[in-house]
Amino acid sequence: MLDLPERITACLFDLDGVLTKTAEVHARAWKQMFDDFLREWAERTGTPFEPFDRPTDYDEYVDGLPRLDGVRSFLASRRIELPMGSPSDPPEMETVHALGTRKNNLVLEMIREEGVEPYEGSVRFAEKARDQGLRRAVVSSSTNCQDVLVAAGIDHLFEARVDGVVAEREGLAGKPAPDTYLAGARMVDAEASEAAVFEDAQAGVEAGRAGHFGWVVGVDRTGQAEALKRRGADVVVQDLEELLERK
Repeated sequence: MLDLPERITACLFDLDGVLTKTAEVHARAWKQMFDDFLREWAERTGTPFEPFDRPTDYDEYVDGLPRLDGVRSFLASRRIELPMGSPSDPPEMETVHALGTRKNNLVLEMIREEGVEPYEGSVRFAEKARDQGLRRAVVSSSTNCQDVLVAAGIDHLFEARVDGVVAEREGLAGKPAPDTYLAGARMVDAEASEAAVFEDAQAGVEAGRAGHFGWVVGVDRTGQAEALKRRGADVVVQDLEELLERK
């Protein structure tokens, strides 16, 4: 059995950091991309080079956000203004779209080289949820969500997926707005009050709270339990295995 409130009939899972060990990959890719850009910017403008800080910059400005929102958020924190550009911009350009492409290329390269590993506790939790008849969806800002699920060997555990591709196609606002989670709930025929959200990102927890979901679970992989609670998590665990009832 699962340690969930009785009213919960559906589980909505974030991907990176909740189901798969890819949050670390994204964090490394963000740092490499931004550090390369910031060095170039410092050399050209004569300003000091201040590297992208992990975990502070990652947690505050990019974690859980759609890629372009993450680029804009971090640049704004450094008071750097770049044109938006377009999706066709080559990665060497200095536009928001180009920096987003640089970051995505790095993520894909790292995944190809290192593979994708799921969290075993999350796999066991999703299997139990399936066995108990709970509906299950993945809600992620990533445009690579389906490829990651397949690479991790867990795509069969979920009935629906709302990812960056779906969000762009349907005009859904990204986290911390609740739109993608609300769409995930609709896909599995659940009211928000009947669905539990599982998130490791502060922006994702905010989305769960903003959508008035029945239960918001913060998954603390990086020592940010208090921040997740402040953003609205009903409970914080280090691994979803903690929510498997012991007999």
